[in-house]
Amino acid sequence: MDKQGYIKRIKNFKLKKSLGQNFLIDKSVIDTILKYITPDDDVLEIGAGVGFVTEQAVQAAKSVTAIEIDKTAIEILEKNVKISTLLSNPGCDFKIIEGDILKTDISALKKDKKFKVVANIPYYITSPILAHVLGEIDDVDNKNRNSISEIILMVQYEVAKRLVANEKSNDIKDYGLLSILAQFWADVEIIKKVSRFSFYPSPKVDSALVRIKINNKPRTELNPYLKRTIKAAFATRRKNIKNCLQNAGFLHVEECLKETGTDNNTRGEKLSVENFARLSEVLYEKNKN
Repeated sequence: MDKQGYIKRIKNFKLKKSLGQNFLIDKSVIDTILKYITPDDDVLEIGAGVGFVTEQAVQAAKSVTAIEIDKTAIEILEKNVKISTLLSNPGCDFKIIEGDILKTDISALKKDKKFKVVANIPYYITSPILAHVLGEIDDVDNKNRNSISEIILMVQYEVAKRLVANEKSNDIKDYGLLSILAQFWADVEIIKKVSRFSFYPSPKVDSALVRIKINNKPRTELNPYLKRTIKAAFATRRKNIKNCLQNAGFLHVEECLKETGTDNNTRGEKLSVENFARLSEVLYEKNKN
């Protein structure tokens, strides 16, 4: 189906600005998402909307669980997607859950196998949703993350650049807490940039499709001061690491920086996750008493 066909189908749908609804209407992008879904996958779709991705996903997956907060959209989902399932893949287990993903325990939805998550979410809640599904840096046994194998996520393009950024990125503004949150328990890559005109209504900015592949272990060893150290380093970007750590209440900062070979004037965005891990270990040893 072309874009005009999708637009025609949602002309009578009352959009809710409060939910940040921008529906994906570009078949080529939908097809790209489907390349990551196999017949053995249990798919969890966050923000299914009126089901343009959903009705394709049920043709490709073992099961599809769609979470949607808009009751009107759910009515359309129930009609169109269930018909699509019956016609194309009657063996697919399709379920709709009315609710807010931020209040949903993913681990309770399916206990025997991990979900592959597909999500086209409102831009303004990207960070909260990522924190909900991935857990905090030091959250070893996060139930949601342990229930997910990977996430195919549509986000604002500028956010996508932040998700994949590191200390070597050309634009130092991209690398920060969100980068480390996403990458600490997962491998993250941008699949493709997506034009704003691939959505209806068109947002003001371009998007990107991102793949977040969950790992079984964290990127570095954890210690009690790791999250605190990272948050302190990015709390005030214009200040060097020495001032950031001192402002956060750490003691013996210069001594710790010297022991780890970190220049006092280095800024947080120039330190890798591994650098932060080593620095936080030394800070913990010097400050724990």
